[in-house]
Amino acid sequence: MSVKDIKNYSLEELGSFLSKNGYPKFYARQIFEWVYKKRIYDFSLMSNISKTARRFLKTNFYFSQLELLKEESSRDGTRKFLFRLNDKDSIETVLIPEGQRNTLCISSQVGCRFKCAFCASGEAGFRRNLEVSEIINQYLSVSPMISPHLVTNIVFMGIGEPLDNFKNTITAIRVFMEPVGIHFGKRRICVSTCGLIPQISQLAKLDLDIKFSLSLHSADQAIRTQLMPINKKYPLKELMKAVRTLAEAKKYPITFEYVLIHALNTKKEDALKLAKLLKGMHSKVNLICYNGDDPVFRVPSPEEVSNFENEMEKNGIFFTLRKSRGQDINAACGQLRARLALR
Repeated sequence: MSVKDIKNYSLEELGSFLSKNGYPKFYARQIFEWVYKKRIYDFSLMSNISKTARRFLKTNFYFSQLELLKEESSRDGTRKFLFRLNDKDSIETVLIPEGQRNTLCISSQVGCRFKCAFCASGEAGFRRNLEVSEIINQYLSVSPMISPHLVTNIVFMGIGEPLDNFKNTITAIRVFMEPVGIHFGKRRICVSTCGLIPQISQLAKLDLDIKFSLSLHSADQAIRTQLMPINKKYPLKELMKAVRTLAEAKKYPITFEYVLIHALNTKKEDALKLAKLLKGMHSKVNLICYNGDDPVFRVPSPEEVSNFENEMEKNGIFFTLRKSRGQDINAACGQLRARLALR
């Protein structure tokens, strides 16, 4: 039997594993409390578990950690962390403070296979999925670095497509939400996707009821395909059917991310198409002004942004214009990793 990181297991999975090997299932709850509440990573110190069980745990499990390679801090308080994994690959995690909220943007894969036009995550290609422990370790690594402040929210918007690593992403979410462990509330976790229909349909059937965000960027099939090649495989019409089904199954509004790009998706007809696409849905739109240096895409003018906002208001679409964070440290995920060319 191979030795595994115990943080790869949900509470239910760990309890089942212990039970099958002749140990009380309730030990799983005690282990979760030691690991996630008390942050004890030594089985010999878990005093309310029998010595025999502790020896069994030490034989079958270990605790992995991330190695901090580099940290950068922005003038606006955003902090970016570059972590090395056990196999020498690297990922990024970003902390975004805003008032009393500290949002941790975590990665789910090493690289990304979907190559969205203005995203740096997939530039070096897809390497592999992160293990559950590697997802959770991002939170466990950053938390003590910001003490006495707390991470209040988690968003799966870092490197990779979380729904492409569906099983591990869902298990990590269950660990984050577990009351005897870290215990994040449903409203405190958000998963963002480029639009994988089968996985969105799977998500709608689960009892997680977490927040959900779709990277939309255009309500026009041709323009969205230009920006997001995955739109060829999962066209907008079919994608929205799946999203509407998910919206009906959950309590919170669906969030749509929309990057405003000069002369591409900022015209009046673009806003009207977006309003039509979202009509009747419990939703909100996060508008973000493009701020990259790609030779193809340009920053929208203030007039473009204002006109787009006016059309949204006229059509009753709830939206917010989000400020770009961490521009002075290239906080978009994948940029630090690419800049240092680390694996």
